[in-house]
Amino acid sequence: MQKKSVYSIGSLILLLVLFVAVSILSSNLLKGLRFDLTENNLYTLSEGTRNILDRLQEPVTLYLFFSEEASRELPQIRSYAKRVDELLQEFVNNSNGKLVLKRINPAPFSEEEDQAAAFGLQAVPVGASGSTLYLGIAGSNSVDLVQAMPFLQPSKEKFLEYDLAKMISTLGNPERKTIGLLSTLNMEPGFDTMTQAPREGWVLYDQLAQLFEIQTIPAGSETLPAGLDLLLLVHPKDLGDGMLYQIEQFVLNGGHLVAFLDPFAESDRGNSGDPMAQMQAGSASTLGELLDAWGVNYDPTRVIGDLQYGAGNGNSRHIGILSVPADGLDDEDIVTAGLELVNFSSVGWFEHAEGAGTAFSPLVLSSENAAPMDSSRLRFLSNPSELMTGFNPTGERYALAVRLSGPASATLAVPDGNSETHVNEAGEGGINVLLFADTDSLTDWTWVQKQPFFGEDLVTAFADNGSLVVNAVDNMLGNRDLISIRTRASSGRPFERVDQLRVEAEKAFRSKEERLQAELEETERKLNELQAVKEESELTVISDEQQLEIQRFVDRKLQIRRELRQVQHDLQRDINRLGTRLKLLNIALVPAAVMIIALVWGYRRRKRQNRPSAQEAERP
Repeated sequence: MQKKSVYSIGSLILLLVLFVAVSILSSNLLKGLRFDLTENNLYTLSEGTRNILDRLQEPVTLYLFFSEEASRELPQIRSYAKRVDELLQEFVNNSNGKLVLKRINPAPFSEEEDQAAAFGLQAVPVGASGSTLYLGIAGSNSVDLVQAMPFLQPSKEKFLEYDLAKMISTLGNPERKTIGLLSTLNMEPGFDTMTQAPREGWVLYDQLAQLFEIQTIPAGSETLPAGLDLLLLVHPKDLGDGMLYQIEQFVLNGGHLVAFLDPFAESDRGNSGDPMAQMQAGSASTLGELLDAWGVNYDPTRVIGDLQYGAGNGNSRHIGILSVPADGLDDEDIVTAGLELVNFSSVGWFEHAEGAGTAFSPLVLSSENAAPMDSSRLRFLSNPSELMTGFNPTGERYALAVRLSGPASATLAVPDGNSETHVNEAGEGGINVLLFADTDSLTDWTWVQKQPFFGEDLVTAFADNGSLVVNAVDNMLGNRDLISIRTRASSGRPFERVDQLRVEAEKAFRSKEERLQAELEETERKLNELQAVKEESELTVISDEQQLEIQRFVDRKLQIRRELRQVQHDLQRDINRLGTRLKLLNIALVPAAVMIIALVWGYRRRKRQNRPSAQEAERP
């Protein structure tokens, strides 16, 4: 018996030594090995992000600023900060040493806080003590280019990977991007021959010029300049065959295209010196055969009217001017996510052609109370209410802006017969195109207000048109890997059963509240009837009948209030019961199941050990 005890102790010591050895070896040999077992792969980088990290041209340093002390009483913020830290570490692990991460706790009145302010990070006040919270990321490269994410909002967690990848891509490849702008509208500053005065540029043009290099392409040109990172088309009407061929080849060769078409461009005033041309203002634009080749149907003679999104209200509602709220914007695409309102005027729509090989993703949709109508009805429109005549919504939602991607083939013949550089099909990854069916959304009147302020124009945006266009251009200026990154799933996991209980309780609460309001109105009606039959001298006197009616209502009101409180109590009781069951499952049942399995296994093992062997049984 003593010998068995010695063996048992020796076995335990050997197991302990083996466990420590395996732990040390695994922490060193398997340091980069990770398993992401979350449902939505929260800790797995997308292929596009990994490609961006592999192709970094120079080292990038990231600084994560997080206020440890100020967040002590904010568990949700601390949990989110931890997830940000883990995602950043995953970036570092996949960067082949090109990415360096520094974690900084900016204590109040410290050099670290000054550093955060110098990077442009935002300090958010928390608590009654006046303390400030930092949760932001800054980045820099070897040439002192700085990028910053001033404050990381948990509500935008699904865009975190894209924002980080974009920051790192910009810092790792700092060259200023070039946009080729081909527009038949006067977007840039110039000279107005009709007014004989300088013409201001559109606000949107000024914004793009501040962010990127803009190379203007004459509307009558037949070739595209070399070295463009993005081609931006604005109302490309009457393009020659040579230019259409150039655009197709640019896209098939991997170039990125953002095109604003329009069935009725109100800002196109034709020849500014011809009064008759001014009266005929408004023209259509299309890309013709290119849209057919990309699997897109587009009618340049019709616009969308919308009863729900139409601007104004009542008799002044203009169903041809659309104010599209967040409900009509794709919150899963980086171009439109987070926007609240985008205005369009005389906007067209796109449809995915049957059998098309391209992927067709709507970015902006009309409401279900919309329908197409002829653009000619807008040309001499004097009263917006005239558009309501004969207007019947179809119940469909129309795509006002779309993202196209995937395979495509050439359809246009080589204009000059020189086919040495001709490309028949898009390369790996296919085409990348954004299409918008309106150009008036770019003009100032649809989204900004200008006010003179000490000799300067103070510009105030009342819609997100500018952000929409800048997002589109910024997104398409990224390489294919950056464009391929979509939104991440949120780490938040809703309690679906609890939410269902709340919805049911809310319905019951509203039902009782409506019943109370109905009884209140009925009581007031009866009181008014009783008051109406009185003589003038008795108007200030409350009759017994009125007192009974008032008392009955007060009693009933108290009863319904008790019922409303009971609904809330029942809701909380159901939630508590659900929580108790979950706690019982996690705290008691699971360990109990493990214990039962262990006892059964131990009992069977002991039974086998105590069972005499066949040889011992045969001994006399």
